Amino acid sequence: MTTPIAQEMRQILEDAFAPSRLEIVNDSANHQGHAGDDGTGESHFSILVESDAFSGVSRLQRQRQVIAALGDIPGQRVHAVAIKALSPDDPRPAA
Repeated sequence: MTTPIAQEMRQILEDAFAPSRLEIVNDSANHQGHAGDDGTGESHFSILVESDAFSGVSRLQRQRQVIAALGDIPGQRVHAVAIKALSPDDPRPAA
């Protein structure tokens, strides 16, 4: 089941980066009772976004671009967002 905030983040990231791959995982259940758990079930997320927009961009700058695109979601409406931003050019780990 996709939550309202996850749907909102998906739309924002699709509009901002036209990703070739986008995964948004709600990790909130793993943090019940911990700091930042507000009881909504939408407090912690992991995002993997792969886009041509990240080609030639440093890892730090990619993180900043995703956080900027998400606006008030990270840190205000959601306690924690773990971001992995990739370019299709990035080397893939050996299998």
